[in-house]
Amino acid sequence: MQRYVDSADGTRIAVYEQGDPDRPTLVMAHGWPDSHVLWDGVVAELGDRYRIVRYDNRGAGASDVPKRVAAFTMERFADDLSAVLDALSPGVPAHVLAHDWGSVGVWEYLSRPGSAERVASFTSVSGPSTDHYGSFVRSRLARPYRPVQFARAVNLASRFSYWIPFSVPVIAPALMRRGAARRLQAIDTPGPKFQSENLDIDAANSLKIYRANAIRSFTRLRRDHYVAVPVQLICNDNDPVVRGHGYDDEAKWVPRLWRRDLKAGHWAPFSHPRAIAAAVDELIEHLQGATASRALRRAQVGRPRETFGDTVVSVTGAGSGIGQATALAFAAEGAEVVVSDIDEAAAKRTAAQIAERGGVAHAYALDVADADAVERFVEQVCTEHGVPDIVVNNAGIGHGGKFLDTPAEQFDKVLDVNFGGVVNCCRSFARRLVERGTGGHIVNVASMAAYSPSQTANAYSTSKAAVFMFSDCLRAELNSAGIGVTTICPGMVDTNIIDTTRFDLPADQQGQVDELRAKTKKVFAARRYGPEKVAKAIVSAVRKNKAVRPVTPEAYAAYGVSRLVPSVLRRAARAGSR
Repeated sequence: MQRYVDSADGTRIAVYEQGDPDRPTLVMAHGWPDSHVLWDGVVAELGDRYRIVRYDNRGAGASDVPKRVAAFTMERFADDLSAVLDALSPGVPAHVLAHDWGSVGVWEYLSRPGSAERVASFTSVSGPSTDHYGSFVRSRLARPYRPVQFARAVNLASRFSYWIPFSVPVIAPALMRRGAARRLQAIDTPGPKFQSENLDIDAANSLKIYRANAIRSFTRLRRDHYVAVPVQLICNDNDPVVRGHGYDDEAKWVPRLWRRDLKAGHWAPFSHPRAIAAAVDELIEHLQGATASRALRRAQVGRPRETFGDTVVSVTGAGSGIGQATALAFAAEGAEVVVSDIDEAAAKRTAAQIAERGGVAHAYALDVADADAVERFVEQVCTEHGVPDIVVNNAGIGHGGKFLDTPAEQFDKVLDVNFGGVVNCCRSFARRLVERGTGGHIVNVASMAAYSPSQTANAYSTSKAAVFMFSDCLRAELNSAGIGVTTICPGMVDTNIIDTTRFDLPADQQGQVDELRAKTKKVFAARRYGPEKVAKAIVSAVRKNKAVRPVTPEAYAAYGVSRLVPSVLRRAARAGSR
């Protein structure tokens, strides 16, 4: 339903209302050069959970276009929000979501006495308080004796230099009418947009925002702009202008503050409507009495937590060895762990160990080689515990034997488990991580065998080499979504994998399998390198977002040789036949 309200200076503001009037009211404000259409994607994600109130800023959409530049100051934008709240949410505090200049206008409104009685919460997307952001920049510029902070402040200030050409009358509006704003948005966020048909005209009409606020935004800074309203910041990592570190002092001004970082450009409402909708929904639900979601707890500024506190970690093959040690290590760092293994009893034992140590774990039976089973498992995990923040694909089997001695079905089984299992888990988990839109991390456990050819471990080495290259490709693909991918390459680690390893020897040597197994176990045990050290490396690699992490000295040495003189490793493999 469309209606109009009159702002304090008589400007007529177009307002759009939808949803159940008995639901909590959520008011949405947009910035330049958009209209209320900017929020179409977010509204679709929120469904009917709220009474949605959107409005066109002055100069945009169906609202009036004042002629005077002074009519576009942030004080006037705050007046517009005040008029909308008085008309559509009288006597009941409303939640507010705003972007860009719309957000700056809300900050301005929140500086007014009594605003906390009208606004229940505020989620700001790429639109800082000019008082807070400006104070951050000016305080750093005043300290040239701290060169790093000074340089960052200069960088922040320089990013607003585009305001100068945008403030040029006649020429700038003419460029906007010819599609400059539309092209700018396409550069920032390629793909489908939530744009009005009149975007070019709106962009030209509302350019007066820059002339009205460019100078005063950083010259008239209030030193008492404290905000009592709960505030949630959504900071976009790829925003070319509003950088996340400009909010580093925000907690000084806002006692109840949450911050979420998105791997997105300035127009995150275009690219990440689901993530924004989820963030708003979780905050409102919590403020109305619900237990804070894991993501919201993680976002709360000033809340003490362990390194991986309020995160969910999935570890496959966690019934023993490296998988078990990794699950225990993440749990010790505060993570809630999803433990899976083809041996359900082993998975339950690991989960029990975590619980005995004060952690939280959930055990599942899983055959990673079964793609359908993996999809069902991932769907269940995401439904019951949320999309994991970290996924460790560790499940695998050992195998020894030359290619010509290995039955075809056994060779295929090694590939299906060691490589196919990684692919199955990545396919199901990565899709949901991308859809969630808030990043994450995937760890694929390969081996030094991935880059160390061996004629006596053909199937195993091939499967791990496939994991290595697959991870490299996946890392490149998921980078834009803020999802890290780490390839872990252990060397000789003393686990029970040799007990379950199949050895395929020539027919006349089959009786030597037990002897070979015992000899191999003795070598691994003498190495005295336990799975807990690999787990420590995995945790460290995730924390540092390492691309490739060899583990054990021999794994590092072989990795270096494989990069510099790979022929040495190939000669060593051939020499094994003599």
